[in-house]
Amino acid sequence: MKNLHIQIEISSELFSKNPDSSDLGREIISKSIELINEIGFESLTFKKLGAVINSPESSIYRYFNNKQTLLIYLTSWYWTWTEYRLVFATTNVVSPEERLSKCINIITQPVEVDDDISYVNEILLSEIIFSESLKAYHTKNVDEKNKIGSFKAYKNVVQRISDIVLEINPHFEYPHMLISTIIEGAHQQKYFAEHLPALTDKIKDKNAITSFYIEIVNQILNIKQSQ
Repeated sequence: MKNLHIQIEISSELFSKNPDSSDLGREIISKSIELINEIGFESLTFKKLGAVINSPESSIYRYFNNKQTLLIYLTSWYWTWTEYRLVFATTNVVSPEERLSKCINIITQPVEVDDDISYVNEILLSEIIFSESLKAYHTKNVDEKNKIGSFKAYKNVVQRISDIVLEINPHFEYPHMLISTIIEGAHQQKYFAEHLPALTDKIKDKNAITSFYIEIVNQILNIKQSQ
């Protein structure tokens, strides 16, 4: 993805003012990622964020109605960026088995910072996705948020990989269940490896989670290991 200068486009339903349209907006995104990683989403307030960016909290409200909408924006940004990565990794790859393997690598392995988007630290953002993203949709108003497309980016990622699963086995009945389980399970296993190692295996092997899910997929879809 080097030197492609991609533009992450987020639905206008997810903000009051596009943060990518101004230096202040980009600062809000950048520093909110750092602050959530430092103190956790539950402890985040716009007053604290305003102090970090040296701007009144009212300026943040011009972009986001509340911290819940900010979290939804961040998760949507991450999954939109992830879909770009999936597209770039699988373009011109003929074999659906190889494309699926590349996709599983992307959704289960640690990310790297993308220098083409300087104001977002994708490594820190991925930590938010691992530890905090459930709070974006495990809420009382999840159905309302879903209707306005708050989770469309995540669903697009699941759909894109599910389509590849069906290329391999058109009769497989649970492609979305398989892919969403891999994504959420990988997040859980990463958390366990860092904090509750007795609940996982091979915590010193950075590829253990990816290898585990590739093995599961190979068995479920009857893909030969050599592929």
